[in-house]
Amino acid sequence: MMASVPEPEDRPRPEVPRWTFLTHHAQVLLVVAADRTTRVADIAARVGISERATLTILGDLEESGYLTRERVGRRTHYRVARHRPLRHPEHRGHEIDELIAVLKPQT
Repeated sequence: MMASVPEPEDRPRPEVPRWTFLTHHAQVLLVVAADRTTRVADIAARVGISERATLTILGDLEESGYLTRERVGRRTHYRVARHRPLRHPEHRGHEIDELIAVLKPQT
């Protein structure tokens, strides 16, 4: 039986919340809006989900018209359809660009 190695006390541990206010779809959209050339692996790492889940979400967003993909060499570039309405009936009067403007990543 191996003894577990304790983490150093001075190393901060990231707190993983049980739930968040934004869905993974919204978080992926925000990452893509901030950098249209970001890689799937980087999106997944920033959102905290698998690459497979990220690809599924990107597919959902593309199928619903919220983003388009364009191959540029070996990379994929994304374009967010910023004037699409939010999907929930209570928020249909608001567009994606409003969400992006309020929640754009801090630099």
